[in-house]
Amino acid sequence: MAALDLHLMASVFGILGTIFAFLVYLAPLPTFYRIFKTKSVQGFQSIPYSVALFSAMLMLYYGFLKTNALILILVNSIGCFIETVYLVMYMIYAPPKVRIFTAKLLVLFNVLAYGLILGGTSQIPNASRRLTVVGYINVVFNVSVFAAPLSIMRLVIKTKSVEYMSFPLSLCLTLLAVVWFFYGLLIKDLFIAAPNILGFAFGIAQMIMFLVYKEKKKAVLPECSLNDQIPNTYRVATVENDDISTAGETNTQTQLEAGDKEEFRS
Repeated sequence: MAALDLHLMASVFGILGTIFAFLVYLAPLPTFYRIFKTKSVQGFQSIPYSVALFSAMLMLYYGFLKTNALILILVNSIGCFIETVYLVMYMIYAPPKVRIFTAKLLVLFNVLAYGLILGGTSQIPNASRRLTVVGYINVVFNVSVFAAPLSIMRLVIKTKSVEYMSFPLSLCLTLLAVVWFFYGLLIKDLFIAAPNILGFAFGIAQMIMFLVYKEKKKAVLPECSLNDQIPNTYRVATVENDDISTAGETNTQTQLEAGDKEEFRS
């Protein structure tokens, strides 16, 4: 009877996890509607979506190796599709340098790294050991999914604005972490349960940050520039030089006008 209750509870948390995961995947829709409407990625970054896609691909592989893992396969198949759509739209409207950076990121993670993991683990003859190895790899990258919004948190601290932080996404990630933690605990799979402890902590931190900075004035950011990796020194110097040149031309013109007045008086 107790075993039946545990199985029922695991099924309930699995269904809840599927619902919350779907909500997490749909949470960025307002962001991408804004990108579509303005035809610009503005200050939004592609890193969280590329990392999320990679994590979904790894968890999908883990689900195929694990027995009775239909929920994992379903959730992460949907996740792979939705994240791919987001990234395609992002690259359509991103500036050329940002588009190249995102493409390199996808090749590095989703082609090279995933291919190495797939090829390397497929050489492990023992199925149980292969599942364990893939499970450990999933723990690392599931944590990175929750840690990926740290770049957004850095932007919030820097600009004192939550304009580029999605509160619905942070809330859904927090609830998702709680649900998947209990699901992993009930089916006795620590590879599912463990990463969600850190996921819960990151989610709470993001929501606290949103409450702290939500009343602040919105910051106007320039076009996305590879997460501040490309310096704007040249642009700033050019503006300063233009200002100096303009000031110099204004002073010269003033002096000439003053000289003309003196000549007229004479």
